[in-house]
Amino acid sequence: MPDTTSKDSKAKQLGFGFMRLPLTDPADQTSIDLKQVYRMVDHFLDEGFTYFDTAQRYHDGESQTALRKALVERHPRDSYTVASKMMPRLAASHDDLYRLFDEQLAQLGLDYLDYYLVHNLNQVSYDQANKVRVWDFIAEQKAGGKIREIGFSHHGTPELLDEILAAHPELDFVQLQINYLDYDYPGIESRRQLEIARAHHIPVVAMEPLKGGNLAQVDSIAANFMMAAHPGWGAIDWGLHFAASQPGVRTVLSGMSSYLQVVENCESMADETPLTAAELEAAAKAVKIILLTSDIPCTTCHYCEEGCPEHIAIPDYFSLYNSAKRDQTGNIWSQYTFYQDIASRRGKASDCSECGACEAACPQHIKIRDELKKVASLLEKTPA
Repeated sequence: MPDTTSKDSKAKQLGFGFMRLPLTDPADQTSIDLKQVYRMVDHFLDEGFTYFDTAQRYHDGESQTALRKALVERHPRDSYTVASKMMPRLAASHDDLYRLFDEQLAQLGLDYLDYYLVHNLNQVSYDQANKVRVWDFIAEQKAGGKIREIGFSHHGTPELLDEILAAHPELDFVQLQINYLDYDYPGIESRRQLEIARAHHIPVVAMEPLKGGNLAQVDSIAANFMMAAHPGWGAIDWGLHFAASQPGVRTVLSGMSSYLQVVENCESMADETPLTAAELEAAAKAVKIILLTSDIPCTTCHYCEEGCPEHIAIPDYFSLYNSAKRDQTGNIWSQYTFYQDIASRRGKASDCSECGACEAACPQHIKIRDELKKVASLLEKTPA
């Protein structure tokens, strides 16, 4: 087995997240545009980046297959590293973990994984992880050579993060949501989470540097603050470099959705110079402005959809709502037409039964039931 431990030693390396791939049908997460993904993967590797991140449930179960076809079957094993994840709630018992892991390796076409994470930990999923002894399982697989490094992705409180890291000093890294908007935002608190990781001397993989694309375009006044601090940088540069500049961050994941985004992200991360104090201050000023004009802070991870009994396309509706609220002309007819097209196959916002399953799964801690009422009020009325 080749030694891959040094491939990602370059600090703050860009990682390719396989959770927002281009689609041929915007309403079908499994309709991955493989032809474009091939180009995206090839360019990413050509630019010297190697880290790919996937999971069993991304793209309704098709992300790992797409990674196998675009990467594993087309490039030599020593040219890339792969991270995937174990979702504790998919396992009813410890024995289930072996089946799920073997299914992942088969779907990926790999004999081993460079990085393996316990997926999306909050208090509920952490309790389930302990119940099925997932920590023993990943340590066993690492000892057997099927995993090189073990960690977890965290979507809980800073206090829970501290508890997990204290209980599991055997872990090699942790994946945290790091972006300038969430740095001190209640419910996320990226700053505190980074401080806790540093206190435990554990490296960090930063996810959501652009907050699901929400920071790819920012309010013009906020953008002016940042442009003045670093002329020539766009919104994408600010998001990626803010995350990359945080002490202890070794990899910054970006869920890229087009070939152009891969080109832009690679160009941006070719320069890994950390932000200056003046640039960090400009980002902090921009946050205050962005928060005044922001609507629903959804990152389109789609976790909320999986348990919805009404099959409501929650992230799609939130995206349409945010677009309509930003539409300065007040013209939401085109948004509403597209909304109706999606709703013909999925439940409407007003169909919500308020069971709360979505809110339990949301990493952003959004009050989804309340937000869906706002969506219905705006998008289900007859446009003028």
